[in-house]
Amino acid sequence: MVDVLLETAVSNWEPRFTANGVDASDFARITKGLERWDDWCAAWCEGASEHLALGEDALSEGRHRTAGEFFARAATYFHFAKFLFVHDLDQARAAHERAVDALNRALPLFVPPATREEIPFEGSKLVGIFRRPDAGGPHPTVILIPGLDSTKEEFRDVERSFLDRGMATFAVDGPGQGEAEWTLPIRPEWEVVGEALFNHLHQMDQVDNERIGVWGVSLGGFYAARLASSDLPIRGTVALAGPYSLGAAWKDLNPLTRRAFEVRSFSSSPEEAEKRAREMTLDGHASKITTPLLVIMGKRDRLFPWQDGERLCREARGESRLLLLDEGNHGCANVIYRHRPLTADWMASHLEVEPN
Repeated sequence: MVDVLLETAVSNWEPRFTANGVDASDFARITKGLERWDDWCAAWCEGASEHLALGEDALSEGRHRTAGEFFARAATYFHFAKFLFVHDLDQARAAHERAVDALNRALPLFVPPATREEIPFEGSKLVGIFRRPDAGGPHPTVILIPGLDSTKEEFRDVERSFLDRGMATFAVDGPGQGEAEWTLPIRPEWEVVGEALFNHLHQMDQVDNERIGVWGVSLGGFYAARLASSDLPIRGTVALAGPYSLGAAWKDLNPLTRRAFEVRSFSSSPEEAEKRAREMTLDGHASKITTPLLVIMGKRDRLFPWQDGERLCREARGESRLLLLDEGNHGCANVIYRHRPLTADWMASHLEVEPN
């Protein structure tokens, strides 16, 4: 008998994984022998452990940069082990903790090194990874916001596209995401989250407070748009594959995604989760966006209709651009060459980064 959840995962997620640091041969090898969704987390943890061991070998031989690359890849694999594995939270949390540990080991080995930043927030904390270009400073900085099932452990290749063009990055786990998902529920009011993030960034000497942009993917695209609708000093916003209204898309979401939202919004039932999903809307907020906005949608997105991006651009009152990709799936992960470089160029222009 076919395991529908496993079939959904394998058939839909390969572009997403390989676009964010998973080796294509590893994806094929790890998923090939799986028969049940219940085995997903353990299989990916085993794959992550192989890269962790390679990192240990490199470190023992003094190859620090290589060790950092292996540790970062291990973190990504541990993350993908748990990212929608919400039916077994003990397994998921164990994999999550190993992802955090692997990334923390990688940070001082990156070139240039990265730093872990912790921000007190409503009795808990938000955690971000700050990376900057080699030279000088302070730097124009881009806040990177994950979606429902992504975290800061997934963003090394996204960071590189901005770093290579002279921008620093701050990849952050917000409420319901990564290190905050166990203590802070998903919330629509990212204006409040953004205030905490900006207050922290403004205290960092390496950040140019006058040149901060925001990038978000999937539900993070929604969060990015909510930030853009606030009074925060944002110079440019990229919303990649975000919904206009999560509630409107609710019944078309796959069961893994709906269940993950239920758990990470701290809802007590599917009915409560749907009610909270309807609070995740840009209605009344899109029209408050007056700063430059780039919206990217794929016509083959199975989660959120591309018309959501069209509506967001239409209602925003500042400079806006819709990049609509005919072949793009959710997050346009299958055509990253069509949007990732362009996105980094667009942001560099709006943050007034000199071409290098």
